[in-house]
Amino acid sequence: MTITQLKYVLSVAEYQNFTVAAQHSFVTQPTLSMQIQKLEDELSIQIFNRSKKPIELTEVGKKIVDQAKVIVDESNRILDIVHQQKGFIGGEFKLGIIPTIMPTLLPMFLQNFTKKYPKVKLIIEELTTEEIVRKLSDGHIDVAIAATPLENEAIRERPLYYEPFVCLIPQNHRLYKNKTITADELEMEDILLLEDGHCFKDSVINLCRTHKIDNKKGFQLQSGSFDTLIKLSKEGLGMTLLPYLHTLELNEVDRTLLREFTTPPPAREVSLIYHKSQLKMQLIEALNKTIDGVIRGAISFSDVKIISPLKKK
Repeated sequence: MTITQLKYVLSVAEYQNFTVAAQHSFVTQPTLSMQIQKLEDELSIQIFNRSKKPIELTEVGKKIVDQAKVIVDESNRILDIVHQQKGFIGGEFKLGIIPTIMPTLLPMFLQNFTKKYPKVKLIIEELTTEEIVRKLSDGHIDVAIAATPLENEAIRERPLYYEPFVCLIPQNHRLYKNKTITADELEMEDILLLEDGHCFKDSVINLCRTHKIDNKKGFQLQSGSFDTLIKLSKEGLGMTLLPYLHTLELNEVDRTLLREFTTPPPAREVSLIYHKSQLKMQLIEALNKTIDGVIRGAISFSDVKIISPLKKK
């Protein structure tokens, strides 16, 4: 039994196809199939039911895959331990960022990080919070930037900053003349929201006085873009809420539509998150230090009310 064989087993279990698994393992399909067959012969069991399409794990195969994940993860950490001992900051580093943070935060720190740590191969993915938690648990990414708290015992959270919500209110809206806004004044039917899957949407819903959406607007909107929400709001189709950093990119005319909340403003906590068994701490420290260095000049709110990104049950 070899670690390589176990990696092949995990790849087939993930992709449910020998050919696709071989492609992702950078070997030929016959090589991958032969190594898995050798392992099955050695154990005198069948890990995969090859008659099923897509391929399925047998009952004993499911148990082997669970144990294989532990073994492969621990073997991968040996190099992490060596790097940590030597203080080496380099190698592959996989980062996930949620869509409502990526466009504003990434340009602020990426160039600084790559210049300061040229030996790091940073691989960045835009992922939902749900995808991030799954990929952290599976070891497919090393660290992520997301809205917290997530209340997940397997995930460590390191707050980076607190980002207030800001209202963008068109001139025909009932709240336009208000100098500041309170959460009690918000009504769901007034607000243009992001599509499902965005935790910022869930935070806005958690903030509102009424959670039930009584659709009187005559249309339904599913948008993954703040820019779309801003354009529709400017057309008088409703107000919307934006993260503070996103408002910094608005032109002077659009900024006249912004209204802040009364103190303490509702805000999201943005954190570096990683699995509790993560050992690439020297890389996480480097990323944390870089982001802290650039974000401090742009956002420094502390007297805020944190709104949970978790859906209310």
